[in-house]
Amino acid sequence: MKTQLCDHADEAVAGIEDGSTVLVGGFGMAGMPVDLIDALIRQGAKDLTVVSNNAGNGDTGLAALLAKGRVRKVICSFPRQADSWVFDELYRAGRIELEVVPQGNLAERMRAAGAGIGAFFCPTGVGTLLTEGKETREIDGRTYVLEYPIRGDVALIGAHRADRTGNLVYRKTARNFGPVMATAATTVIAQVREIVETGEIDPETVVTPGIYVDRVVKEAATA
Repeated sequence: MKTQLCDHADEAVAGIEDGSTVLVGGFGMAGMPVDLIDALIRQGAKDLTVVSNNAGNGDTGLAALLAKGRVRKVICSFPRQADSWVFDELYRAGRIELEVVPQGNLAERMRAAGAGIGAFFCPTGVGTLLTEGKETREIDGRTYVLEYPIRGDVALIGAHRADRTGNLVYRKTARNFGPVMATAATTVIAQVREIVETGEIDPETVVTPGIYVDRVVKEAATA
């Protein structure tokens, strides 16, 4: 399917349904698709499961989505930090569910979804509360725990540049989870700083091929 170039973030997030699992890129605010999250708030989808590295920063982006009461569950690696007061308040009040996943496992579980891997054994978290009740196996004298893929209905990712066929390149740490999320979701929506003509991006620098990207929107200009 041809990548759709959207004129506005509201057009890009149209059709996201209640109850969706939404993969949200970003490492802190690096690579966070804020325009798409703001548009999702306006769009109104609720009862969402959000998969991201953390549970929001300050009062903007993912934190703003949580504050609107649209998220039922968060799957992340770092739910608490100095500016996670929105999530903290919701969690302490019992208004949101949490699944903590070690950071490497989080990335690998999404990569597994994109690669068609049914499950995999990993040593991370063995012997901790994070793996309580999960299947374990001894392999070459070491204990591993069985982990399952994380698939998304939608992925919202931030990239640096796209061409008109949806090929993406990222800038430095903003690359974080975007590439694996783009392979793990049914619908992939990318917010980019600029859109160039097809052929202007060196194929050797493409990180996410356009075959994975359904919609692209240029981020709003800031003063």
